Amino acid sequence: MPLEEELDARDAQCLHAIAYDADGQAMGTGRLLPDGHIGRMAVRKPWRGQGVGSLLLGALMDAARRRGDAEVVLDAQLHARPFYARHGFVEEGETFMDAGIPHRVMRFRF
Repeated sequence: MPLEEELDARDAQCLHAIAYDADGQAMGTGRLLPDGHIGRMAVRKPWRGQGVGSLLLGALMDAARRRGDAEVVLDAQLHARPFYARHGFVEEGETFMDAGIPHRVMRFRF
């Protein structure tokens, strides 16, 4: 995705989670917006399938729960739906395109 689509004015208001390896290199990231949306979830290829995404998602969900959010919502790329479903997220609505990639809204209620 082009850099101009990755950065936005909401970054300053978000809680950001970053996982680092033992050498201080970023393995993955995600953010929690003030309205309870989780976004910008990404894990670098060498670290996929090793639980990094689950740790990041769990940290963001815990932060939302601690601040009193009733739910968290995210826009999942279609291939990632099983990952989020394993964490209790439920699909809703129709598939839509974002940055040329098909997505579906998924929600988790605390």
